[in-house]
Amino acid sequence: MSVRRLSGRHVAAAVTAFAVLAATAQPAAAAVRHPLAQPQQAQDAAKDPVLDGLRGIVAADGWPGALASVEARGGRTRDLVAGVAQVGTHRAVPVDGQVRIGSNTKTFVSVVVLQLVAEKKVVLDAPVETYLPGLLRGDGIDGRKITVRQLLQHTSGLPNYTDYLELEDETDLHRYFEPRDLLDAALAHPAIFAPGTSWSYSNTNYVVAGLLVEKVTGRPIIEEVTRRVIARAGLKHTYFPPVGEEVIRERHPNGYTPEDTGKLLDVTDLDPSWGWAAGQMVGTPSDLNKFFTALLDGKLMPAAQLAEMKKTVETIDFIPGARYGLGLMGFPLTCGGLAWGHGGDIPGYETRGGVAGNGRAVQVAVTSLPSTEDQANGVMEFVDMALCATK
Repeated sequence: MSVRRLSGRHVAAAVTAFAVLAATAQPAAAAVRHPLAQPQQAQDAAKDPVLDGLRGIVAADGWPGALASVEARGGRTRDLVAGVAQVGTHRAVPVDGQVRIGSNTKTFVSVVVLQLVAEKKVVLDAPVETYLPGLLRGDGIDGRKITVRQLLQHTSGLPNYTDYLELEDETDLHRYFEPRDLLDAALAHPAIFAPGTSWSYSNTNYVVAGLLVEKVTGRPIIEEVTRRVIARAGLKHTYFPPVGEEVIRERHPNGYTPEDTGKLLDVTDLDPSWGWAAGQMVGTPSDLNKFFTALLDGKLMPAAQLAEMKKTVETIDFIPGARYGLGLMGFPLTCGGLAWGHGGDIPGYETRGGVAGNGRAVQVAVTSLPSTEDQANGVMEFVDMALCATK
């Protein structure tokens, strides 16, 4: 999704995946950025390159705080922190604290849809019209021509509603949006392309997917995600906030968004309803590792549906070489092979991570949104380094 201004502040309508944000502020200083930008020999000699790398992105890129979880298949889990939990204090970032996980929510929702496919309640290549008759109509938009697969893969051509939400001041962060409000914001604009002819990341796809789940199951999306995914994966610190809940329930670092002046606005408490099925959830780095590992190990859906999830298309303006499946992205590692994950942005927090072919899993969260390309790239460089590390 794109960056929108809120009273002159860089507040993202923020439920994107791995998109690299364009620079909207002065570039970071041209000094050595952080340990993971140093030669491999220096990394090998470091006592703890992953912890040094986490501290490095905080020091070089100005994040208030950062937290990461690293898990090796059959091995130990390491939970690391750097920076501070609250600007202006020395309060430590809580180890494996809760953060808003933004667009990682999409993968949870996609799992639910694919479970319904396995139960023969949904057909991937059936038109959305089958389940939500008359819902999708607009300029170049017709639910009879858009399939369920195209929703999950961002090949539907639906415009992105977060490009059109006009947030006038910070009080709008506490405004409640009905899912239909989000959909209406999108449908007031023409299709980006004809269904199936291109790829464009659009949060609108997952609002429709959430509505589809509710129509097919007869239950709220929050219940279906909780029952079918969170409980099944054994996630203890992950949840889909109910209507009206603005706080983060457990230990957490504060989240910030950068202002034009360079100051950071505390946006820890907000109404996440504008993310809904595209980005409303809260979790921890270790829970995200547990979720993606369970997913890729085939514990959340039959093999046939997991294979469909991993059928990818080329992405545009995302990580070089990255490809998008059904709510799941594969991206290349500098040490070879692919990692699978998603990622998410929402005001206050950015999360990135993945699971490599050897089962090593990494998730990192920083407590602000990037306002420079260096910041955005630095987080992904950390993920690559941590996935490729041997310790």
